[in-house]
Amino acid sequence: MRTAPSGRPSLEEEAVSGSRGTHKPDPATSRLAGWIEPVVDRAGYDLEDLVVTPAGRRSVVRVVVDRDQGVTLDDIAEVSRAVSEVLDANDDGMGRTPYVLEVTSPGVDRPLTEHRHWRRNIGRLVTVVVGPAGGTDEVTGRITGVDDAGVVLAVEARSKPGAKKRPPTPRLVPWAELGAGRVQVEFGRLDAEEPAEDAGHEDTGHEDVGHQDAEPQVSRGGGQ
Repeated sequence: MRTAPSGRPSLEEEAVSGSRGTHKPDPATSRLAGWIEPVVDRAGYDLEDLVVTPAGRRSVVRVVVDRDQGVTLDDIAEVSRAVSEVLDANDDGMGRTPYVLEVTSPGVDRPLTEHRHWRRNIGRLVTVVVGPAGGTDEVTGRITGVDDAGVVLAVEARSKPGAKKRPPTPRLVPWAELGAGRVQVEFGRLDAEEPAEDAGHEDTGHEDVGHQDAEPQVSRGGGQ
């Protein structure tokens, strides 16, 4: 099995189709991943998701990228151009179906499933199921550390309504006992501490659908 630089199976092998975590044997998506993932890797990003969705007479190719430094609008535009070029060079990949390319960064609703996801969200409040099989418990805590041993959470103590709030308790959760985390949106935090969902987002296609003043790119499928 070919692996991506991060050590996980590549998306070409996973053949991702539909939402993250739903793996179906989709040869077309797997073929696209084989072209797109190397381009994204060379640019210094991780390909977090690749989804191909029918939309009327065309398909929407959604590419989700991320990296440790975060993703800016300029980064999205850079990746969009690179992916557009590789798709144009392999314009038989979508058969005769026109398509719209959409490049975006992950939203805060993306489950934390990989080591890098937890590392990139240090300081955030998450809810996660932890513990060994048969003895799991859902906890809410702030990520304070991530290493080879697992994730350190400052777990919020459960208290009765009106009772004095107790300080969080540090808890090291081994990777083997860590479920998929969900980031909790904290509206009271400063914008600088709580990045907005989808920090970068650019659609590329026949319609002028660039977002946040992103430079629109045009990609065409076969038959156009």
